[in-house]
Amino acid sequence: MNNIRMLRTWLKTWSWLRIIAVTTFLCLCLGVGGVAGILWIATRDLPSFESFQDYHPSLVSRVYADNGDIIGQFFIERRLYTPIEQIPQTLRQAVIATEDSRFFEHPGLDIVGIGRAAWTNLKKGGRFQGASTITQQLARALFLTPERTYQRKIKELILAIKMEWVLTKDQILEMYLNQIYFGHGAYGVGAATQTYFDKHVSQLTLPESAFLAGLPKAPNTYSPYRNPELAKARKELVLLRMVESNFLTDEEAQVAKNTPVTFRQQSLEPIASYFLEEVRQHLVERYGETLVYKGGLQVHTTLNIPMQKLAEHAVQTGLRELDKRQGWRGPLAHIQITKDFTPPEDFPELHTPHAALVNNVYRALVTKVTKKDVQLLIGNTFKGTISMEDMVWARRRLTKPNDVSSVTVKDSATPLQLLKVGDIIEVAPKNGDLESGVFLLEQTPVVEGALTAIDPRTGAILAMVGGYDYNRSQFNRAVIARRQPGSAFKPLIYAAALQQGLTPATLILDAPVVYEDEDLDRVWKPENYEKRFYGTISLREALKHSRNAATVRLLEQIGVSEVVNLSSSLGIQSPLSQDLSLALGSSSVTLEEITSAYGVFGNQGLWLPPYLITHVKNLNGEILEQHLFEPRRSMSPENSYLITNMLMDVIQSGTGRLAKSIGRPLAGKTGTTNGYNDAWFVGFSPNLATGVWVGFDDVRTLGRLESGAHAALPIWTDFVAGALRDLPVMTFSIPDGVQFAQIDPQTGNLPSKTSQLITTEVFRKGTEPEKAATQKSNPMDFFEFDRLNSGSSSQLSSY
Repeated sequence: MNNIRMLRTWLKTWSWLRIIAVTTFLCLCLGVGGVAGILWIATRDLPSFESFQDYHPSLVSRVYADNGDIIGQFFIERRLYTPIEQIPQTLRQAVIATEDSRFFEHPGLDIVGIGRAAWTNLKKGGRFQGASTITQQLARALFLTPERTYQRKIKELILAIKMEWVLTKDQILEMYLNQIYFGHGAYGVGAATQTYFDKHVSQLTLPESAFLAGLPKAPNTYSPYRNPELAKARKELVLLRMVESNFLTDEEAQVAKNTPVTFRQQSLEPIASYFLEEVRQHLVERYGETLVYKGGLQVHTTLNIPMQKLAEHAVQTGLRELDKRQGWRGPLAHIQITKDFTPPEDFPELHTPHAALVNNVYRALVTKVTKKDVQLLIGNTFKGTISMEDMVWARRRLTKPNDVSSVTVKDSATPLQLLKVGDIIEVAPKNGDLESGVFLLEQTPVVEGALTAIDPRTGAILAMVGGYDYNRSQFNRAVIARRQPGSAFKPLIYAAALQQGLTPATLILDAPVVYEDEDLDRVWKPENYEKRFYGTISLREALKHSRNAATVRLLEQIGVSEVVNLSSSLGIQSPLSQDLSLALGSSSVTLEEITSAYGVFGNQGLWLPPYLITHVKNLNGEILEQHLFEPRRSMSPENSYLITNMLMDVIQSGTGRLAKSIGRPLAGKTGTTNGYNDAWFVGFSPNLATGVWVGFDDVRTLGRLESGAHAALPIWTDFVAGALRDLPVMTFSIPDGVQFAQIDPQTGNLPSKTSQLITTEVFRKGTEPEKAATQKSNPMDFFEFDRLNSGSSSQLSSY
């Protein structure tokens, strides 16, 4: 019985054990299946093994000036790829000690670290703590989104293990150091080193490496520019971790801790913004945005950095001077100053003394006004004064902000009549020193301007300014804007006349001329700037003094089509008027076009198209594009020299006399449109052609007497004087087919016994005069003979 009872008990127990076993097995199957299902769902869209070895990060395309200096970068992520061999051992060790001390020991995930982090997470109520290895961080950066979920964490772990199967530790570390973000727009150690220290990675010191290694955890928090004390503390923590990981001794860490780190202070903003935008547009059009912004192109350009800086300074300074002549528009704003006053948010520049606007100009708060001066607060640190002498221009006050003709002038106004306590104004240090305390009253100009400088021997664009401030307006007035050039177009008329066999000594009548327009039922009377006429004059005199009536007669004589054809050959692509108004520059052209055309005169008749890019290389150093020189014969060397010689007179004794102070062989021409809407000066030396335009975008007057000689020529002179200072002195080459001869300028013939004046003139061989003058010419003032009713006529003048 006992045996039977024991058997029954055993059978019952076995049944329960079977049930438990089967149940356990089923649970295990369900669990494994569930886990497998979860893993399958979580990992079904993960990348393949091959993708780990096909690492192509987004790289910066860099733009270089003519001397090899970097002037700009195009990127989605600013990254400069650096091979592991070029990364110092100290930086690698600093990163490993800080981010993953067991990097060389684990297979992609650190079990010890995960356990520690899991325990911390449980104590914090499920909130995630770090413990991600370098491999996990790389997997997350390359393939995953940053959200904190279990599904993302599972993907991260699996990816890390897969990466460790395929890649070596050095490959993983190299990818990591080139991928992660270091703050201030810098991705990877290459860009970070340039951003913070302006050097190559291989030149990093131990303290600098420790600083960089501390950034990835929180780049903004540990920024040396935002939180220098936190950045220093983080660097010291990295050094401590390096000691704990046996990468440094205590003594080495202490020396590094006591060594100060100097950070790059200069702005990372690109110079030559208008130039760079032209380059960018060309690259995108040719190669597409993906290659430009991610492909790591090397773009070598023609830009000359010293000339570009001179150009920007000249344009900004010249426009400020013009703006002051136009009148004071008043303070930017007015605020009430109380005992607990703090600068308003609308004017953040008042919070810091380093927030210069453009050209060393600052916003300031007026704190006291007396009869003699004004006291200021610049930022929250600097104080200063403006004397009446340095704000006297503000006595000319615009009554309408956008109308330079609406002006009231208070000749005896003191600072008390011009400013009030609480006014926010613009100022500039008088001697360039912010700490001197002596300032000038300034005003950001509304008027715009542009400058283009080209090497006429190659077509290389050396400098380009498309406006007063690129941040204010990205419209490039040097390339895109088409404006009437006024008399700056006249050299093309006279060049065409020389092509037809006329000479600088050829006489033309500067007298009233009337053209009827039957369709518009009106007459056109071109008149001179001085409102008078000068009778029979030579082509040289007509061009030198910009005589309108004589130029119109000349164009009528040689034919409009001849000028249009020559202009096209000189690179003018803008459509030109097919009528006599072309003589006075009525057809709009771009500054680049007309500057390039003038360059032909100084380059012995050869035109080379303006260009920005010398060559482009891809990431592997292969040349994708290279500029080819294709000169075109537009004029004969002889005629080119003749027009150049005539334009030299414009600077020596004509409307361009201000440029004579440069003391170099120069030629050029002013241009002013009717109503003073546009002011130009275009000129050249043998190795530099430069054009300047000044005007309002909405085509309104610059103000009375603001001609090309007054508004544009000072900018041109300021730039060219500096640009040529370090260049060799060059004279214009005289072709063999040119002959100098003495003439009587009143007749254009050889001198006679009755000649009152004898000058030396230049001719193309075979066109010089062969006979003496037989009759004296008496120039007359024809103005009194011009009696047409001005109310029924259209007058157009250009200077």
